[in-house]
Amino acid sequence: MRPTRRTAALVALAASAALVVTACGDDGKKKTDQSSVAAGGKDFGGAGQATSEMGTDAKPGQFPRTVRTAMGDVVVKEKPKRVVVLDSGELDNVVALGIQPVGVAYTEGSPQMPAYLADKAGKPANVGTTNALNLEAINNLKPDLILGSKLRAEQQYPQLSQIAPTVFSVRPGFTWKENFRLNAAALDKVDEANKQLSDYEARAKALGEKLGPNKPTVTMVRFMPGKIRLYANKSLIGTVLQDVGLPRPANQNIDDLAVEVSEERITEADADRIFVGTYGPADKTAIAKVTDNPLWKNLNAVKNGKAVTVSDETWFLGLGVEAANRILDDLEKNLAV
Repeated sequence: MRPTRRTAALVALAASAALVVTACGDDGKKKTDQSSVAAGGKDFGGAGQATSEMGTDAKPGQFPRTVRTAMGDVVVKEKPKRVVVLDSGELDNVVALGIQPVGVAYTEGSPQMPAYLADKAGKPANVGTTNALNLEAINNLKPDLILGSKLRAEQQYPQLSQIAPTVFSVRPGFTWKENFRLNAAALDKVDEANKQLSDYEARAKALGEKLGPNKPTVTMVRFMPGKIRLYANKSLIGTVLQDVGLPRPANQNIDDLAVEVSEERITEADADRIFVGTYGPADKTAIAKVTDNPLWKNLNAVKNGKAVTVSDETWFLGLGVEAANRILDDLEKNLAV
């Protein structure tokens, strides 16, 4: 990185302190993970590119390359070697492409390396959380590429882009395939990303065919501090279920992230199969109280022994192709019997 850019970044760090505090406030807490952001599905306004237009026209091996991002065009001068990732989706993406990041921001509810990536991710430095980035720690790592999203860190983008070329997607979550291609565009690994997505989609289609025409309805329920959510179509797992062709209960077959329910409305989770996740410490959620309630015990899936616990870090936090493949593993294990 040129000294002028890094010097400017150091000056900008002090000015960004108030922004970091803001990111830790109530609005930041609402953006802890993909389960707590608006699904929307619409392209953002203002500068930048629509999700479908992001990427690069550069040829393999070509640097400098211009990457179209959610914040506008970004020039990546050389093939990146020191990559910092600002969310779990970008972490999944770079590891899937054979890259060990030098820095990572974890979610507040899961502030450690996900177990499913641990053997391939190396030992990246902690650079804060997705909602409270440590800009000084990022700068000290001397990255040559920063990957994140506009939804998570738009306020910190001016400071981050002074540290290194910063490539932002629109948002994490159901756009995970487009985000993977965007990250790959910056890393000169587009062909590899397309191959992995093609392989994943072939797996999903094959599983759907294996399950046959009478597929069970599926509910994904997640217990969070102060919330119970039934995940809908605008989520990573929603897209995976669609790729497999699994039907959803009508109340969850909607173009939204999730439906929030109370303990008294847990009957709305009824389906042939229920997959259960828990975000953060279980004792901070209502899972024990709900699963001990007759309303839960009378759900069809529960009565038939078809309600199973799954890994929150893959089903709800993974947000990338590695996690999507783990979800396929779980679906095959539990449904193809």
